[in-house]
Amino acid sequence: MAKLTTLTDEALIAFDTLADRSRSLLSPSLRLGVTGLSRAGKTVFITSLIHNLIHGGRLPLFEAYQSGRISRSYLEPQPDDAIPRFQYEEHLQALINERIWPDSTRAISQLRITIDYQSASSWGRMLSAGKLSLDIVDYPGEWLLDLPLLGKSYKEFSADSFKLAQEATHRDLADKWLQAANLVHPSKPADEMTAQHLARVFTEYLRAGKADERALSTLPPGRFLMPGDLDGSPALTFAPLANLKQEDFTSGSLASMMERRYESYKTHVVKPFFREHIARLDRQIVLIDAMQALNSGGAVVADLERALTDILSCFRPGGSSLLTGLFQRRIGRILVAATKADHLHHESHDRLEAIVRRLVERAIQRADFSGADIDVLAMAAVRATREATVTQGKDVLPVIVGTPLKGEKINGEVFDGETETAIFPGDLPRNPNVIFEKNEAFHQDDALRFIRFRPPKIESTAEGIKLSLPHIRLDRALQFLIGDRLS
Repeated sequence: MAKLTTLTDEALIAFDTLADRSRSLLSPSLRLGVTGLSRAGKTVFITSLIHNLIHGGRLPLFEAYQSGRISRSYLEPQPDDAIPRFQYEEHLQALINERIWPDSTRAISQLRITIDYQSASSWGRMLSAGKLSLDIVDYPGEWLLDLPLLGKSYKEFSADSFKLAQEATHRDLADKWLQAANLVHPSKPADEMTAQHLARVFTEYLRAGKADERALSTLPPGRFLMPGDLDGSPALTFAPLANLKQEDFTSGSLASMMERRYESYKTHVVKPFFREHIARLDRQIVLIDAMQALNSGGAVVADLERALTDILSCFRPGGSSLLTGLFQRRIGRILVAATKADHLHHESHDRLEAIVRRLVERAIQRADFSGADIDVLAMAAVRATREATVTQGKDVLPVIVGTPLKGEKINGEVFDGETETAIFPGDLPRNPNVIFEKNEAFHQDDALRFIRFRPPKIESTAEGIKLSLPHIRLDRALQFLIGDRLS
């Protein structure tokens, strides 16, 4: 991580940490980062977490809640006025009233939920304020994948981009950009129209990789996919150039202009994001759509593993002493959660966790990552299906029952978004090694086939009060991420 920051950066991080710690002396708080790549369900996770805490959801494995030590949980104004508020109420209405999935994360947002609790020990009750503010920071995982760029020159970034584009999973998508890039000589005079054209076709290639049928994960720079108010700015108008040599970077050349804009992107976009947000986190959950990757085959799973390696290498893991903790923040716990476990029968949940654990173990080895507690989990923040069995001849098949989204297809049947149906989702491989070992090919035909479902109908009490959102293992996630702070 040292190569991603300068001494000046570390001084600014220490100043921010000291300011946060000073505020926490009066009001104890914990900053939880929530990230994941597109379609992983970050917005749904945060909305369900808050709704279940506030409205008395079923959380049997969240010890402080199950034992009755939590008296109430409630929303409060967030501490950072410059960060947009996570629109919890709007997302909840979409899930419960409209039964549609809320819009995905497009930018950073924040929300504070405060938990009033009683410590489990008499000593803790004497010393603890009995209150913890959980500051949830929601940000796109695509932005996180930009952080390794801080340690790369423009020349290295270009070489890595062309190497990635030659892989089988990327090659056809990158064809238009590669053709355009190979027609341009880096030493030619800088030209704005050329820069805009290259940036546009490069961005089109990145976006094509995010389509459902590809589900690729490693596609930096992230802001090219989610530009926000930077859309059209020079900081986002650059692209990799081929076969760069040192003599190409003469004053006024195209390579020189692209390099300057790349460095500006790092300075004004990537570095502030790391310092102001990532470096201030205490806990982190990384959500991944492993089943979408599995559905697309082993090559896409390998791409997800590479992205997970890059993500883990960007965090600042480990503990700190009472003194160093005033100036140095470290992420003490990281949870990697495979979402949409409700698309599988529970008999396959252990297999999904085994696959994710294998992904995480390999990513940790490659990222040289240590110092934090890491766990993996198969979960569904909002459970959209229920389980049942159907009989086919002498066979009894475990199925899931739910309402497929309008337009989803199975064997030529197109669903209308209103009709409930039972689906046999298939089985994940018993041995996760078949996905990762080249000598045991994992073919697309062997992959899990699933469709997307609408959010469930939420039952109401006799008084007309909606029940909490159903989930799978949200309580386990809460226990791992914040349970120790409520002990």
